[in-house]
Amino acid sequence: MVKAIHTENAPAAIGPYSQAIRAGDFVYVSGQIGINPSTGEVEQGIEKQTKQVLNNLTAILTEAGTDFSQVVKFTIYLKSMDDFATINEIYGSYLQEPYPARATVEVSRLPKNVLVEMDVIVYTK
Repeated sequence: MVKAIHTENAPAAIGPYSQAIRAGDFVYVSGQIGINPSTGEVEQGIEKQTKQVLNNLTAILTEAGTDFSQVVKFTIYLKSMDDFATINEIYGSYLQEPYPARATVEVSRLPKNVLVEMDVIVYTK
């Protein structure tokens, strides 16, 4: 059975997709960008965007009844690999060991011209 997850504490999807989907023992969280759900505006700068993305992910995972400790796969999309060290430092302050498997990919463009987007897969069993 598939169930959509939604919270007002993270920005609404900007396209035809859900914030997250629970399917069996997994939660698949759609790509999150640094939109502040209170203002609807994109945060400025890589540090603020990264923190906002992680806060958005936290809110969605909380709504799904889970947290970062259950994440098994993290994917990070960066507009520039020059920001790799910055996002790693912030990322490390939100997650604990054992860190989930992760991929970081440099892309030419992201929605709303943001600098970073992240998605996660959670195993809840």
